[in-house]
Amino acid sequence: MININIKRENEFVEYGVDLEDVTLLEVLIEIKTKQDVSLAFSSGCRSSVCGSCSMRVNEREVLACSYKVQDGDTIEPLKNVEVIRDLVTDMDASYTFNARAKAWLQEGLGISLTQDDAKINEVQSDCILCGSCYSACPVYSVNKDFLGPFALTRVWKYVSDKREGEPKTKIDNVQLNGVWDCTLCNECTIVCPQNISSKTDIEKLRFKSAQYGYMDPNFGGFGSFDGSPSF
Repeated sequence: MININIKRENEFVEYGVDLEDVTLLEVLIEIKTKQDVSLAFSSGCRSSVCGSCSMRVNEREVLACSYKVQDGDTIEPLKNVEVIRDLVTDMDASYTFNARAKAWLQEGLGISLTQDDAKINEVQSDCILCGSCYSACPVYSVNKDFLGPFALTRVWKYVSDKREGEPKTKIDNVQLNGVWDCTLCNECTIVCPQNISSKTDIEKLRFKSAQYGYMDPNFGGFGSFDGSPSF
């Protein structure tokens, strides 16, 4: 028998299932089909590919389809996003930061990438849009305008792409509520199911920003800083 506590609205509800050595998703399906049809959660591929079943277990982000449930686990929806119902959250808001950061190939140069070129940003291309990094981010929890690890990682993906003809435009777009606001705590990397290090990508964006004349506004006391590059 496995007993888990699921957050529903503002309280935790305990459920017990007679299963062993199963994933959290299997337990949730068992509860919904045999005990409580009103329980709401998201799932898709069941193979850790689609990212739709991301949630928090014992205050840490996981994919329900890959996490092996333990007796006494506490299950909650992702943080920093609107909860639609139970464990279902609205991820659309976080994806709007991609548009603000212009996280796409903006001015393609029309050149072809070699295999070595593709390897430069293939890790960032493995993102499955699960939203775990946003949920784990302590900055996003206090600053809803922060672009966040997901968008910033995608910005680096295209800044480092040799086909991008306007990398500076992307760097310009991530100065406010962007690269300098990150605390480099690495929480996003720890919970990423694809082992993408947004912290490392943000550090690279900071270095690139410095090359274009930007500086950390926290050091503004050492001279004038108005958020614009100085040449």
